[in-house]
Amino acid sequence: MGIKRSTFYYQIKNNKDQKQQEGLLKEKIQQIAYQHPYYGYRRITAQLHREKVNINHKRVLRMMYQLGIQARIKRRYITTTNSKHNHQVYPNLIKDFLTTGINQVWCSDITYISILFGFVYLAVIIDIYSRKIVGYAIGKTLSPELAITALNMAIANRNTDKLIHHSDQGIQYTCKDYIKILKDNGIRISMSGKGNPYDNAFAESFIKTLKQEEVYLWQYETISDVIERISYFILDVYNRKRLHSALGYRPPEEFESLLTENASQESQIAKTLFV
Repeated sequence: MGIKRSTFYYQIKNNKDQKQQEGLLKEKIQQIAYQHPYYGYRRITAQLHREKVNINHKRVLRMMYQLGIQARIKRRYITTTNSKHNHQVYPNLIKDFLTTGINQVWCSDITYISILFGFVYLAVIIDIYSRKIVGYAIGKTLSPELAITALNMAIANRNTDKLIHHSDQGIQYTCKDYIKILKDNGIRISMSGKGNPYDNAFAESFIKTLKQEEVYLWQYETISDVIERISYFILDVYNRKRLHSALGYRPPEEFESLLTENASQESQIAKTLFV
């Protein structure tokens, strides 16, 4: 009949269905942007892919523009490190160190959080390979006990064999009680250069993320408010849901689970080969 083969397969497009699908897609983008105000179009695209939505980043960017969605502007970060002391300072052991697994290097830091009448403080410890927060503590003062509580939490839940603990030269990390705990657990001690935040970049990066994606979005009245919200952000959002580009757009806990699963499979293969 002289008709092209492609004509047989042609289907009339339903404009109504297309509009409905686009509307649902925009709703998903709005929901992700609301839950993660600092996600750009690449992270939103990655999250959509995780939800089995087939879409490229250019279309996501175009829809975000149509919806007026834009990642929030980052605020300036202020350091709270007090390195004016006579305690022993340790050399930087991680400057050219390449991590190949979890529990090889932990980084620590402390930051402040505003409440209605003053400030409270947060100490965190992060595994730089998986980006997971492995220990944290919230308190009313910048005492060494704050950092020690976070450290004890991390040690209780992780393997410290052949571990390096990295921090700034703050008095909380150089005090004798903190150093004793590290040495008693066989943990090697590393510290960044004085006044150089880039030597502790992983912890600094988490603090910025915390401020931008949680702290700046809330008005905390009491320390109880901070404990509730920050604990939720660290445990449920950051560790379990927030996508990290360095981890192949996976959350830290999912990334660590994959590491454990792969290690188990390799172990089973090795046993099979040597039986």
